[in-house]
Amino acid sequence: MFKATENHVKIIGRTHYYNDVLWLALSGGGVEFSFYGKKAEITLKGDAIASTGNNLARIGISVNGKRVIDDQLNKPLTKYTVFESDTVQDITVTVIKLSESAMSTVGIQEIAVDAADGIKPTPDNAHTIEFIGDSITCGYGVDDEHELNSFSTATEDVTKTYAYLTAQQLQADYSMVSYSGYGIITGYTENDQKLTTHLIPDYYEKVGKSEGKFDGTLLPQDLWWDFNKFVPDLIVINLGTNDDSYTKEEASKQAEYAQEYIEFLKMVRRNNPHAAILCTLGMMGDRLYPFVEQAVSGYSRETGDRNITVMRFDVQLPTDGYAADFHPSQATHRKAANKLTAHIKELMKW
Repeated sequence: MFKATENHVKIIGRTHYYNDVLWLALSGGGVEFSFYGKKAEITLKGDAIASTGNNLARIGISVNGKRVIDDQLNKPLTKYTVFESDTVQDITVTVIKLSESAMSTVGIQEIAVDAADGIKPTPDNAHTIEFIGDSITCGYGVDDEHELNSFSTATEDVTKTYAYLTAQQLQADYSMVSYSGYGIITGYTENDQKLTTHLIPDYYEKVGKSEGKFDGTLLPQDLWWDFNKFVPDLIVINLGTNDDSYTKEEASKQAEYAQEYIEFLKMVRRNNPHAAILCTLGMMGDRLYPFVEQAVSGYSRETGDRNITVMRFDVQLPTDGYAADFHPSQATHRKAANKLTAHIKELMKW
């Protein structure tokens, strides 16, 4: 029996170890480990949301790169047999939280293996990337390619997003900070009023933000994140889609977005002094992209920081289909990943 600690597993993304359980909130958080043996079982712990049946945490478990478990946590404890064989084999197990932070969390309680030497963390990759984003980065509706359907954690899968695919293609370790409907000056709004409860800058320095409490007691938004735990070489920011629902064509609102973007960049830099920063926008519309450019040039002018650039994503095409609520389809995510990967290779000389 093993606990999901750093000496046993590789930690993926922002996690929090509490009462002997490793808690996952944000999209893409998880663990990876390897062993030489015959069997592996993983026990996962649900939060209070698990008993409600509403927007349950979705988890994916892969063995040697192939997904063997895809489930939503609907009870306090669930034990999964993820691998079983009559002969000893070299096995790598990856556990990923597929759904986003805001709705629900999940804990890794223990890992049991039939392996003489136990389990060990998989090696670190050469590069590290942090992605900061909204529903696009969360994989909102990516498994529901019917644009008139609405949100469900059941149809979110972060492993099909441009961010996850880019990290895979670059063989980079990643961390994601993403929330559907969130922005820099407002969350998504349909009434011309700001939604100030849904701002990325308010939660960027926290472990997460969720309705689900770790072990029924700790809210991830009450926990400060330790930026020494994951030091990115590159930070990709993809924010503005939700702000655009408020700014529309109004110059003063667009200027406010650019100004607050500068302030957010200062926060990101304060916590990540050496990372290159790449600011992107455009998959669900690029109306605010010029103001991303404006923010980056304004930030560089003000601070003298030149380790920051911009890239425009291509706007999604009807011919590539849409996911729920007109979010990017799997085809759109793949295209975006290819563009971003090529851009990063050139930018970072990877």
